[in-house]
Amino acid sequence: MNTETTQTAGRTDTAESLSRAGLTVKQGIVSSLKGINEIEAEIVSLVRNTVSNGLRAGGDVVTQGITVTQDVMKGAFRAADEVGNGLVLCAKSVAKGVIMGVSDVGGDVISAAKETAGAAVKGAAEVGADVGMVAKRAVDGMLEAGVETGGNVLEIGKSAATGAIEAAGVIGNTAVNAVRDVLLSVVGGVKQVAGAALPRAGQTQEA
Repeated sequence: MNTETTQTAGRTDTAESLSRAGLTVKQGIVSSLKGINEIEAEIVSLVRNTVSNGLRAGGDVVTQGITVTQDVMKGAFRAADEVGNGLVLCAKSVAKGVIMGVSDVGGDVISAAKETAGAAVKGAAEVGADVGMVAKRAVDGMLEAGVETGGNVLEIGKSAATGAIEAAGVIGNTAVNAVRDVLLSVVGGVKQVAGAALPRAGQTQEA
């Protein structure tokens, strides 16, 4: 009887231990995910404010938009490269912040989307990141920004896809295929955009 009681108590202790372990893991994951969301929100806010302030200071929103966008993307990629494989994760937040910042000052978000996507692809290639996934994350972020700012989401998506594919064309056919395949599942109407951009990408590659 005592033996059975001991065994029962042992099983109960084990069950409770597993239950505690499961709870600990759950809490840890929830905390981590909350932390990631907070970090992404901070990146969006940082980039948005940096872009909008930079454009206001520059005066010429059209000309400065390209320069500021490229500088911001370069800075983000350098940071991601320094801390490890964080580029895919931060690409969405950075791209979203860029579009929101351009929108804040009444800039051309369609052109900004193209420049941002192109810069994302080039930056990913330079640090050896997954070009297709970085492009996808960047476009996802820009589409979210379009929705939140009341922009033309379809045109933002098409412009971003064009910029990503054209930038990939300079890198090589493998990059073009990676970017195109990923973006086809993200943006409606990208197939037509990709078809129009590919000949130009091919010509660039041959040259």
